[in-house]
Amino acid sequence: MDVFKKESLELLRSRIDLVEVLSPHLALKNSGSVFKALCPFHEEKTPSFIIKRGDSHYHCFGCGAHGDAIAFLMGYLKMNFLEAVEHLAERFQVALERESSHKGDLSIQKAPLKEALEKAASFFHFCLLHTKEGHEALSYLYKRGISLDFIRSFRLGWAPSQGNLLLRFLKKERVSEESAQRAGLIRVSERGFARDFFSERITFPILDKLGAVIGFSARKIKESTFGGKYINTPDTLLFKKSHVLFGLYHSRKRIAKEQRAIVVEGQIDALRLIHEGFDFVVAAQGTAFGEGHLGELLSLGVRHVYLALDADRAGEAAMVKIGNLFQKLGIEVSILDLPKGSDPDTLLQEAGPEGFLKLLEKRESYLSFLIKTTSREFDLDSPSGKSQLVRRLSEQIRSWDEPVMVHESLRLLSQLLHIPERMIGVDELVVPNLYVKREENLSSQPFNADKVMESDLVRWLLLSGTNHPQIALRARRNLKKEDFRDPICKKLFDLYFALFDEEKPRDLLAITIQMKEEEEGRFLSELLEKRVSLERVDAGVTEAIQKLLIRNWMEEREELKAKLQDPTLSEEKALFFVKKFDELKKSPPQVLIESKDLVTKTTSKPNF
Repeated sequence: MDVFKKESLELLRSRIDLVEVLSPHLALKNSGSVFKALCPFHEEKTPSFIIKRGDSHYHCFGCGAHGDAIAFLMGYLKMNFLEAVEHLAERFQVALERESSHKGDLSIQKAPLKEALEKAASFFHFCLLHTKEGHEALSYLYKRGISLDFIRSFRLGWAPSQGNLLLRFLKKERVSEESAQRAGLIRVSERGFARDFFSERITFPILDKLGAVIGFSARKIKESTFGGKYINTPDTLLFKKSHVLFGLYHSRKRIAKEQRAIVVEGQIDALRLIHEGFDFVVAAQGTAFGEGHLGELLSLGVRHVYLALDADRAGEAAMVKIGNLFQKLGIEVSILDLPKGSDPDTLLQEAGPEGFLKLLEKRESYLSFLIKTTSREFDLDSPSGKSQLVRRLSEQIRSWDEPVMVHESLRLLSQLLHIPERMIGVDELVVPNLYVKREENLSSQPFNADKVMESDLVRWLLLSGTNHPQIALRARRNLKKEDFRDPICKKLFDLYFALFDEEKPRDLLAITIQMKEEEEGRFLSELLEKRVSLERVDAGVTEAIQKLLIRNWMEEREELKAKLQDPTLSEEKALFFVKKFDELKKSPPQVLIESKDLVTKTTSKPNF
């Protein structure tokens, strides 16, 4: 994980213009010394979202949303902390120096690649609409029910058959051959001859979180064209096939808001659904849906996934595999039963949005689908065949991480296959400690349960505490820095409330700058990569506080037990410790909830 130098972050902070950052996303209106807009974080008819001229923070008097440029990018555009910092550095032309890094400034390396890709997208789009070759491709698209409005909305293009037209265009636009190659737009032979990477194909721009072109997916329309039906930009500094989900730029806001996503197979499937109003859909980039794609959706807080892959054996096999990835993590999976030989694109053309909506309503559970597809491999008329099926399915279910998901799925399995629950060991499940859940990023070092629990609370404070003052008050009322074991979490908690007590902005950049040690900065960066669900702020913070209180309560009890086992302990002290132990046992900790009056008093004068 890269950590930026303090000096770089301070320079960035001094250059950020909040109005410039928010203007592309909000209709800001100048009103004297302030800018006003309708709040993007809640529905309203009268603007209550305010930015004071020259200030680095916004505030909404309607819902209490408050933050800086980074908080806005994370909350509205669903970036993680590092993505937000790198985006702002690129926008305000600040070279971010990294601690202990020899990679140089990535934003400087990325800029010429983004320029080349943007020019290529314009070139391909022009070729589709205004050349003879392109008109043949247009006819193909029109026959597939794709309108001119659709083509323009998503900037579809045509890569001409002549092998170096794009390269020649880019050179005229003063894009270097090196930048074009590093962007994946040209390939250079062993003899040093450069040719366009895409040729005689319809192009679909692949966009990053802000809508910048980072690559292309391209489909051939003639059998004579060399290569597979689809080819993608090779992996570059900007584009990683194993992590990029097609359509996510158009869908990320709704996915994050509704915590659900549709996963489809093809680019046209995804774009058609988005165009018809189902803008919570993504497609993988011509590769098997893997851990990287899974992580992208998990980072948006997805809790329900609908799989709508092609209705053939290959599509079914893929849905079994993809569904298992999500079920393993406790994410609900539903299967959309497309008609045989159909895909979402053809279904929408034939049945319209209403037809697809009915498909969503009639969705099939993943377990039911898994039983149906796996059953084909066994002879269910024989006891041996049914036994093998049950063994296969129960082993798969037991491999999932979430104990409640495992328990309920085994119960459902017994019902669907008419087998007693005890025969598949439903009652024998050992439920692990639900208070501690290991997080991969923070556990690349030896697992530290204290760090995991404490970082959970700190994350809630850093990502939600400014917009939701009640959670800061709740943490303040129930915990003090001495309650923390991990030194970095303790420091972050202490720093946060030092700013809180001084009524200073508790923005992420200000806190990051205070992290003097490289290890602290790295930990904070990893901590902020995981998002929190703003819909469950109150419950999430209460749970995080409760875990720490219970841990400390149990540790205090264990310390008293240890003291009572000391053979040299006097009778008087033993009685004192026994009494104290009994008092502790009778009074497990409860989270104290702040009064509404206190929250109102604290938030009546927002810090701009």
